Amino acid sequence: MSHTALQIIARGPRADAEAAAEAIDRDILLEGATYSILEEDEDRGLWRIDAFPTSDEEAEALQARLAEHPGVTVKVEVLADADWLAMSLSGLPPVRAGRFFVYGAHDQGRVPSNAVNLKIDAGAAFGTGHHGTTVGCLVAFDELLKRERFERVLDVGCGTGVLAIAAARTGSRVALGTDIDKPSVRIANENAKLNRADARFVYASGLNDQRVRGEGPYDLVFANILAPPLVALSQDIKEALRLGGVAILSGLLRTQERRVTAAYLSRGFHLERRIHRDAWSALVLRRMG
Repeated sequence: MSHTALQIIARGPRADAEAAAEAIDRDILLEGATYSILEEDEDRGLWRIDAFPTSDEEAEALQARLAEHPGVTVKVEVLADADWLAMSLSGLPPVRAGRFFVYGAHDQGRVPSNAVNLKIDAGAAFGTGHHGTTVGCLVAFDELLKRERFERVLDVGCGTGVLAIAAARTGSRVALGTDIDKPSVRIANENAKLNRADARFVYASGLNDQRVRGEGPYDLVFANILAPPLVALSQDIKEALRLGGVAILSGLLRTQERRVTAAYLSRGFHLERRIHRDAWSALVLRRMG
C-alpha cells in the first residue's frame, strides 16, 4: 500500500514543544524523520512542530511520541498530490547570514553584489539555508572567517551541501561533504556545479571512510545533524581535526546543548560560542587537546 502524504502539526507552549521534539530525537525509529520547530505566536507563547512522515510506520511513531505530551495539541492533515516541498519553499524569502546570501531560483533577481551568493533550491535534501540550524552554522562560519582561514573543511551530514559550498566559495582548498543518504549526495554535487564551487560530496557512513580520512586532518568540521549522533561522533570528529581546529555543530535544540557540549569538553574541546535561532542552537568548539 502506498503512503499517503501527511503533515503532522503540533502546537503548545515552548517547554512542551521542546520536550516533544526531544522525544522525537530520542526515538531510534525516527532518526531520519523530517520535522521543524519554531515560535508561531510570540504574544501567546505558542510554538509549533511540523512533521512530514515518509511512511505509515513513521507517521504512527511521530503521533505516538507527540501524544505523550498533553501540553501540545496534534492535528494531522493530508497533503495534496503535488511537490509540496518545492511549493512551500518557493515562497520563502532569501536568507542573509553574515556575508552569505542563500536564495532560490525565484529570487534570482534579488541577489546582492556584496555577498557570497549561494543558490540552493528546494529538493529532497535538508539544508536550503532557511532552517535555524543552517543559519546558525553560516553565521558562526562568517564570524570565524573574519580572523582566520580554513584550508581543509569537512561537512558531516551535508544535505544540500550548502555549508561545504560556502567553504569552497570563501577560499577553502579542500571542501568535502559526506552523507548517508545517496539522493542528498547527488543533490549536493549538483549544487556545487550550480554554484561553481570546488566542493566534493561522497556517500559515506561515519568519518572512518578512506576518502574522508585521506583528506584530513581538517581545519574545520561542520556537523549539522542531530544531538545523539553529535555525541556519538565526538571522538571521531576530534580525530578528524588538527590540533586547534574548529567544530561547528548544530541540529540540536537549546535544551540539548548541555549534553552535546559535555561530550566535546570531555574530549579536550573548548566552547567558544553559542548561536541561537528559534529553538535551535549552533556550537563553536575548538580542539585544544
